[in-house]
Amino acid sequence: MRCLGIDYGERRIGLSYGDEIGVATPLPALDAVDRAEGFVRLRRIVEERRISQLVVGYPLNMDGSAGFKAREVDRFIAELSACLALPVHRIDERLTTETVRTSLPKGRNDALRRSGRIDSMAAAVILQDFLDQQTGLGRADPAGGPA
Repeated sequence: MRCLGIDYGERRIGLSYGDEIGVATPLPALDAVDRAEGFVRLRRIVEERRISQLVVGYPLNMDGSAGFKAREVDRFIAELSACLALPVHRIDERLTTETVRTSLPKGRNDALRRSGRIDSMAAAVILQDFLDQQTGLGRADPAGGPA
C-alpha cells in the first residue's frame, strides 16, 4: 500500500507520502492556482511513487456535519477520481492545520505558510491518521471511509 495524503486548499495542496511502514512524510506542496497543471503534477507524483490509494482531508464542521468546504472538497475528489482512477479515502481533518501551527515555533508560521510546508505537514497528519486506522492504532473514521 502506497498512499498520497492530500490537504486540499484553494491556494495550495499539501501533500504527504506513506506506505506499509506506516509513517507519513510531508512532500512539497502544489500551487493550486492552475488546476489543470496541478492534476498533471499529481498524476506524475502518483506514477513516480506508484501510489495505490489517495487519502484526502475532509473538512467537517465541528458538529460533524458537512458544510460548504466539504462540498468543495467533494468536487475536488470527483475530479481527482476521474483523473487518477484510484481509491480515495476521506479522513476527518478538523483542526489538523491548527494542530500543526501550534506545534511550530512562534514567528515562523507566515514563512512556512507561504512555502506550503504547513499544508504538507497537515497532509502528513491526515495521512498518519489513516495509516494508524489501517493498523488499528487510530480512531474510527467519522467521515465515512472510502469515497
